[in-house]
Amino acid sequence: MARRTIPILKNLLQRSSESESPSSILQPCLRSESRRSVTYMPRPGDGAPRPVTLIPGDGIGPLVTGAVEQVMEAMHAPVYFEKYEVHGHMKKVPEEVLESIRKNKVCLKGGLVTPVGGGVSSLNVQMRKELDLYASLVNCFNLPGLPTRHENVDIVVIRENTEGEYSGLEHEVVPGVVESLKVITKFCSERIAKYAFEYAYLNNRKKVTAVHKANIMKLADGLFLESCREVATKYPGITYNEIIVDNCCMQLVSKPEQFDVMVTPNLYGNLVANTAAGIAGGTGVMPGGNVGADHAVFEQGASAGNVGNEKLVEQKKANPVALLLSSAMMLRHLQFPSFADRLETAVKRVISEGEYRTKDLGGDSTTQEVVDAVIAALD
Repeated sequence: MARRTIPILKNLLQRSSESESPSSILQPCLRSESRRSVTYMPRPGDGAPRPVTLIPGDGIGPLVTGAVEQVMEAMHAPVYFEKYEVHGHMKKVPEEVLESIRKNKVCLKGGLVTPVGGGVSSLNVQMRKELDLYASLVNCFNLPGLPTRHENVDIVVIRENTEGEYSGLEHEVVPGVVESLKVITKFCSERIAKYAFEYAYLNNRKKVTAVHKANIMKLADGLFLESCREVATKYPGITYNEIIVDNCCMQLVSKPEQFDVMVTPNLYGNLVANTAAGIAGGTGVMPGGNVGADHAVFEQGASAGNVGNEKLVEQKKANPVALLLSSAMMLRHLQFPSFADRLETAVKRVISEGEYRTKDLGGDSTTQEVVDAVIAALD
């Protein structure tokens, strides 16, 4: 069979050489070949639809979570959503919502507005503590076709999610004097360091940078650094270094391409992730999630500063890209890699072509127009 195939191919190439080059004939074959992969072999039953808890949230949340629902339906992705209404003004996350996440193991969430002051605790922080979602991951990277000040940015910020300044241990000592406690433990510092190095190892990343302020907070941040150093010795193939948080911010805005994986305590991670997101294209396009030993919650990676933007809600022009990419992360987490690849490829194609972009990316498209473009770009 092989002997007969060779002359036929030669004859085909010779006859078509007058009108088109051999490479143009073979290119579709090569392109289709490159799309196929045999690296993932599912177990029997892996294609069964998976339940996912869905929290639309506040402001633009229902718009962007609705966008994800439409794209998932268009892809015939093997997931279905259990939707719950949760809003930032509530005193606590309803127990039935927490039970749904415990049962399903996975949640997709829109932004929740956190009131400033007034003694109302953040539902985001509550959820992380209740479910022990100790690692926050934000991937900040350049999207093809989206102009930014810096190129070759591909940073993963991994942030400890359960202690530090977010412990919420505050009290008024005497009128006019408030004491706020920063709690750092060896247990939490070690496990976030282990997660960061394991992530780097599994994703072929070359360097992990610990962000700290141990020159001032010698005990608290010193303990964090000590834990990172101990874990680093177990991963000799990964370069480890350290940087003070204020220098880190300066280096991020001047030479961000030097960073790879960054591991941080709670508060620093929030600041670093938002800075990195702004450098790489804005919070509207950066995916992220929160993960623990048993559960994962996927949401917009960097702070959703536009969650409560009423103008965006009225005009229906919220950017759905960040949550679409976060849902691709979710699909990969659920071991549906081909669906994740299809979704990511479609989103990147729409951004690269530039015809449909929301205002924050220099366009004037509505959320629905971007969603329709992504659905049309699905392979």
